[in-house]
Amino acid sequence: MPEFETWQWIAGAFCALMIGVAKTGVPGAGAFVVPLMVLTVGDARLAAAWTLPMLTTGDVFAVAYWRRHADVGKLLALVPWVAVGMAAGGVALALSEGVLRRLVGAIILSMVAVSILGRASKHAPRGRPPVYGVAAGFATTVANAAAPAMSLYLLASRLEKRNFIATGAWFYLVVNLAKVPIYTGHGLYSRESLAFAAMMVPVVIGGNVAGVRIVPRIPQRGFERLVIALTALAAIALFF
Repeated sequence: MPEFETWQWIAGAFCALMIGVAKTGVPGAGAFVVPLMVLTVGDARLAAAWTLPMLTTGDVFAVAYWRRHADVGKLLALVPWVAVGMAAGGVALALSEGVLRRLVGAIILSMVAVSILGRASKHAPRGRPPVYGVAAGFATTVANAAAPAMSLYLLASRLEKRNFIATGAWFYLVVNLAKVPIYTGHGLYSRESLAFAAMMVPVVIGGNVAGVRIVPRIPQRGFERLVIALTALAAIALFF
């Protein structure tokens, strides 16, 4: 059992809840999960491994609920590029944690800027699999931070919100399972991390249920704006 202070348990539970909400209802709702888990665990690389089981729990629930609405074509277009990004991320885990997070943040903020400029122009931005795939693969491997890149890719693909959530759910499930051997190879798991994750499973599922109830209440345009705003906040948070 992790020897956490009370505030660490509260912070960890909040992260678990936001992961659940983000997986089934509001992508980007977990914008501060990455930095908050770093504060909770006290180590950036270990925080990625501590968070992964909670993410996977949310992914399983989300896929089970939204599976019929996924756009398979959008996923298949990303596969080779995500693999390239994950390979680069696996190598980059040996670099300084501060350098990694700022690099990921800079990449995501650049994508946000391109997305906003594209929407302000007469021409709708397109989802470019090579750019978004490599960025998502790299970001998810070094920081569990694929959500900003993936959200922008799905927004650029002009998916209705149910298709957006369902397609993202399949992506995250497959990618997060693929990261298990990478983190294991770097020795990032422990009995404490797995015990913590097991205790947070009910909280994640509670967030999943809340997310499902939130989705019908959000207009499509408001949904897209919310995703972009939370994506930008998540990227900025990686710098601190």
